[in-house]
Amino acid sequence: MKWLILGIGLVIVGGGIYTSVCPCERVPGAWLLGEVAAEPVSDWSFINNRDEVPLCQLQVTTWRPHSINLNCMADDGRLYISCANCAGKRWSADALTHPAGRLRAAGTVYPVWLERVTDPGMLDRAWSARLQKIGREPSPRPDHWWSFELRHRQPG
Repeated sequence: MKWLILGIGLVIVGGGIYTSVCPCERVPGAWLLGEVAAEPVSDWSFINNRDEVPLCQLQVTTWRPHSINLNCMADDGRLYISCANCAGKRWSADALTHPAGRLRAAGTVYPVWLERVTDPGMLDRAWSARLQKIGREPSPRPDHWWSFELRHRQPG
């Protein structure tokens, strides 16, 4: 009985630590914790500060929360997240069917709507913003690269 209680306690403590610190590198997390932004964001340009926001963390939820680290960038005040070879990834499939998500940047959590970008011109702008943010030279956008535009939503 003592070992069962100890095991349950370890699972609870481990789950709490996992939820509070992950996503970590390539290990996904669950809930994004932190202060929720009080006001809507109309200009996401602060996302392009690599020192303060090297990556964003995105939480999507279907039957359970799932969060990951992603490239995020702004162009003309609009917020984008992106991934390579996105087709078939859990988070992108969830975002297509359940577009309400949460984004954490610089410690603040923002309730957002996710919408996949399909317009080639907008994809090129998001790709250019990404290259500029990560300090890479201009290059053609690969066909397997996806982008989502995120917009503020009311929490709830």
